[in-house]
Amino acid sequence: MRQSELFTKTRREGPKDEVAKNAELLIRAGYIHKEMAGVYSFLPLGLRVREKIEQIIREEMNAIGGQELSLTALQDKTLWEKSGRWSDEVIDNWFKTKLKNESEVGLAVTHEEPLTNIVKGFVKSYRDLPVYAYQFQTKFRNELRAKSGILRGREFLMKDLYSFSRTEEEHQDFYKKTEEAYRKIFERAGIGDKTYFTFASGGIFSKYSHEFQTLCDSGEDTIYVDEKKGLAINKEVYDDEGLKMAGLKKADLKEKKAIEVGNIFSLGTRYSEALDLKFVDEKGKEKPVIMGSYGIGVGRLLGTIVEVLGDEKGIVWPESVAPFKVHLIHLAGSDKTKEKADEIYQGLMSAKMEVLYDDRDLRAGEKFQDSDLIGLPYRVIVSDKTLESGRLEMKVRASGETKMIGEDELKSL
Repeated sequence: MRQSELFTKTRREGPKDEVAKNAELLIRAGYIHKEMAGVYSFLPLGLRVREKIEQIIREEMNAIGGQELSLTALQDKTLWEKSGRWSDEVIDNWFKTKLKNESEVGLAVTHEEPLTNIVKGFVKSYRDLPVYAYQFQTKFRNELRAKSGILRGREFLMKDLYSFSRTEEEHQDFYKKTEEAYRKIFERAGIGDKTYFTFASGGIFSKYSHEFQTLCDSGEDTIYVDEKKGLAINKEVYDDEGLKMAGLKKADLKEKKAIEVGNIFSLGTRYSEALDLKFVDEKGKEKPVIMGSYGIGVGRLLGTIVEVLGDEKGIVWPESVAPFKVHLIHLAGSDKTKEKADEIYQGLMSAKMEVLYDDRDLRAGEKFQDSDLIGLPYRVIVSDKTLESGRLEMKVRASGETKMIGEDELKSL
């Protein structure tokens, strides 16, 4: 991508109505556009990051047997009435509307009910189980106060996986596999060393659950961390019962602020019984299916990476999710230097390297400021000075390390 052809532009100042670091930096760098409180559009750079995060999650979900599908956002209220979750007193952040024929529908906050209803049409015998189905789908939640940028929105993309098992043992086995898969996801996304497996409340889903909480001073959640065990407990369940179930002791814990980046729930037979999802076991006995649900907010994870890794100059992307690997910057000079920069750009493109080429007619300082703000892993400068030396100046965004490299080294990054 030539930066001169990128229709989005950077902004020197953040929007006055944003206080969250993630939203301020992402808007200033041209990754997202704020439509209204809690609703953001993803622009070309932001979409590239989001799709890379999706792919990491997809690979890890496929590795544990997940099958990808796509469910509808519009929801039939009769399904949710069966489970008792259509009432605003149970789920208080529904978006509901009426069709032309006066039928009431909702915009999905989650998908336990509709997927259970679908699986019901395909599962009859123990031979049809287990089923592990997941999707990337837009969720809608009518939050009273949308805040924290893309960490808490009214419209957002979520990966939600649902497991359907024959026995509690089979369910627990998959629950553990999902826990490990989530650890890999957050490690690959660059925040694994700051993310804790956390005992928590089950909210609208179950009594207890597990969250993945990433340490961050601006986080909304308070957790208590056992650094030696690598485990934590949410303040919501920080009592004797919660500590006992989490296997933690107060004396070993430190209070921290954190952002929830994922969660996993054991649902038991709550939804399968409500929607009559049963199977016949090996002995011919009819039993309800045992379920679990497992979520990761894709935009929330993206925003968390910005909150945790960004610095005073801008965003700092891990290589795994950066929209481009290299920011190639041409500094104004001789025609020969411009020709060399174009040649290097074409060479990197031929080598299938993801590169953003700053070919704009701007001062060096402006280009460097934009580069720091956009946050690509490697900045490579082509100037009259580097041309004379026969080398290229490369700066690593995360560490600030600067060194001179050859073109072959650049292509092998």
